[in-house]
Amino acid sequence: MSGSYDDSVGVEVSSDSFWEVGNYKRTVKRIDDGHRLCNDLMNCIHERARIEKGYAQQLTEWAKRWKQLVEKGPQYGTVERAWCAFMSEAEKVSELHLEVKGSLMNEDFEKIKNWQKEAFHKQMMGGFKETKEAEDGFRKAQKPWAKKLKEVEAAKKAYHAACKEEKLAISRETNSKADPALNPEQLKKLQDKVERSKQDVLKTKEKYEKSLKELDSVTPQYMENMEQVFEQCQQFEEKRLRFFREVLLEVQKHLDLSNIASYKNIYRELEQNIKTADAVEDLRWFRANQGPGMSMNWPQFEEWSADLNRTLSRREKKKASDGVTLTGINQTGDQVSQPNKHSSVSSYEKNQSYPTDWSDEESNNPFSSTDANGDTNPFDEDTSPAMEVRVRALYDYEGQEQDELSFKAGDELTKMENEDEQGWCKGRLDNGQVGLYPANYVEPIQ
Repeated sequence: MSGSYDDSVGVEVSSDSFWEVGNYKRTVKRIDDGHRLCNDLMNCIHERARIEKGYAQQLTEWAKRWKQLVEKGPQYGTVERAWCAFMSEAEKVSELHLEVKGSLMNEDFEKIKNWQKEAFHKQMMGGFKETKEAEDGFRKAQKPWAKKLKEVEAAKKAYHAACKEEKLAISRETNSKADPALNPEQLKKLQDKVERSKQDVLKTKEKYEKSLKELDSVTPQYMENMEQVFEQCQQFEEKRLRFFREVLLEVQKHLDLSNIASYKNIYRELEQNIKTADAVEDLRWFRANQGPGMSMNWPQFEEWSADLNRTLSRREKKKASDGVTLTGINQTGDQVSQPNKHSSVSSYEKNQSYPTDWSDEESNNPFSSTDANGDTNPFDEDTSPAMEVRVRALYDYEGQEQDELSFKAGDELTKMENEDEQGWCKGRLDNGQVGLYPANYVEPIQ
């Protein structure tokens, strides 16, 4: 702020400095921002908790669906158990993610909520007590200095106006000397105007410099008071920053499943289950239970009996096959003793039906019965009445035998008979085809 005049000095230059009047409001606004950031962090954690919950539910649904599909599918033996181990893994991981969701909401979310309530105190007239205290502190510290600054600005404006007037008066006097039309009295007035202008410049300059000195004298106290209020705001913000860091670390611990012993055990167990899969063992089991290693009722001479002429139904044959004891059979090759895939029926057996005896006579073939028109109908023996119910397919199913239906998930069909002991139902597609299907592959239409 020199005393020399410059036309450009009259243009106000904006400053972004903290020390400018009113620029402390950014520091005050930071307090309100702190409250909003607490809400943002809570919303962030809440959304993540919903994701964890949704993921856990998807894992559970996936595990349930595929466990049923694998158990009812053609896979068997140790490889089946290895495959099902993935579903067990999903169920256990699902539980862990539900625990993560609980930790995020019950611990982290609540902790932020309680801290926010303790740190920020709402006023009856709106806003927060902490914001108002900071605003009042800065305004009080800045008020004396702002008053002196206003005086300096006024003195500067007066001095610059005097300098401008002096320059204009000198210019007029200089031009009048070259004008012969002006009389001595007019020249004298111009000269007096120049003299008065110079005196005004000296007076305004003196006042300007004096006001600057007064402003400089109060500036140290102004800076000290502003620093004091600012430091209080800094301390408040430091508490929030440190708290956020603490909470984020706790969130990280809750999300990091790799440090949980049970999580590591899940995949250690999964790896062990997969490694126990033995192709040779499964092939031996299949040979013994579904291949050449099976027992067989080889044809023998039998006396005629009225019961032998009766055609067995599909259900009766399965019941009979479960209770047959075969004797006098010489086994060839390695006979492997291994339990069935399940306690009663293997997945392969669910799709295959083996009669207990064999005959090339049509009377002993459950699929050879004909109606009056000569058309084959494998369901002629099932005459028990049942109420028809409309059902909808939950999964895709491809019929494994001629008497089984095929459909896609979402297809609708009519259930003609209730589920039998083997888990099969008799139904009819909309195109009129009648056949069997797994009972748990459909649901009633409400």
